[in-house]
Amino acid sequence: MDWSLRACGRNGHVTYAPDDPALRDRLRTDTPVGEAWRCLRCGTFVVGAPLGSGPARDAPIVLRGRALRDATILRLIAVFRWAKGVLVLAAAYGVWRFRAQHDAVNRAFNQDLPLLQPLAEKLGWNLDQSGVVHTVRTGLAATTTTLAWVGLALLVLGTMWMLEGVGLWLLKRWGEYFSVVITSAFIPVELYELAERVTATRIVILLINIAVVAYIALSKRLFGLRGGRPAHDRELDEASLLEVETAGIQARGRTTHRPG
Repeated sequence: MDWSLRACGRNGHVTYAPDDPALRDRLRTDTPVGEAWRCLRCGTFVVGAPLGSGPARDAPIVLRGRALRDATILRLIAVFRWAKGVLVLAAAYGVWRFRAQHDAVNRAFNQDLPLLQPLAEKLGWNLDQSGVVHTVRTGLAATTTTLAWVGLALLVLGTMWMLEGVGLWLLKRWGEYFSVVITSAFIPVELYELAERVTATRIVILLINIAVVAYIALSKRLFGLRGGRPAHDRELDEASLLEVETAGIQARGRTTHRPG
């Protein structure tokens, strides 16, 4: 997939006319229907006046190629984190609302549960050994203080996931570090749960989180990996169309002035 063409098809082309005459000539051409300028993202010549002009250093920063693909993947992860954050925050709100009324709910649950026994027997469902019933009873048996702490923990967790999503969506480097640290912190917990009971769901979640940590850390060169921040910045500069064309002009100049 050509990620640059895909982004231009969705968001439109980005053209710019730099002040430098040599660089300007490499981005402009004449056609039977008028002048055309190269898109800074996909490199296609687009008929019409440029969207902007001025010094090359003031040109818009446009992600292209691999950098654009990485940005798309990070934003997909951000959406997933937001979805988890919303669910956890909703759970925190539910626990907070429930904590002051759990005694009444506990009594109602214990009174109404025997009414389900005849139906459960017909379905072959043993209520006394049911994991769902056990989980509900454990929650109902918790004190108000315990439920308040559980609600607070869920609130903090949901807020962290929402913040992580913001950082990834905005393509901030702190968001990438935050995502790697937070996701890595849950891997030991997932390993512990997997040691207690192996399920396909737990295996898939563990593998996904490991893949997310490895992908972000390596592709974004975090913690000094693959040259660290300097190598990451050089990679972005080398992918810039203006940088490529400027390097071409400089290389042609060196060839022209090479001593015979």
